[in-house]
Amino acid sequence: MPRKSHYTCGLDIALAVIGGKWKPLIIFHLGGERRRFGELKRLVEGISEKVLIQQLRDLAEDGVIARHDYREVPPRVDYELTAFGLSLAEALKPLCAWGEVNRKEVGTLQRPETTKDA
Repeated sequence: MPRKSHYTCGLDIALAVIGGKWKPLIIFHLGGERRRFGELKRLVEGISEKVLIQQLRDLAEDGVIARHDYREVPPRVDYELTAFGLSLAEALKPLCAWGEVNRKEVGTLQRPETTKDA
């Protein structure tokens, strides 16, 4: 993911790492546990396999998650948050709480979702 040379604020920096629809949900569902790809695919409802693969790759490149490949047949790979990722997950918790508190109001304001995986 290309990085800017100048960020305007801390939120700009955070969004450079977690920007998009899926990364915060992946981080939430990892939540300090190791999870396999298929488990994440089930937990992150609506994400395509292609997009999940790319998002996991981006998060690993950014040091948010660690990918463990056991080099077995059949293949076994799992993912977990790094210490950096755990600190990011903690930072996302108040946003999650805000969403729960405001679920009803946001539900009435929400625009129809697009079918795009972006």
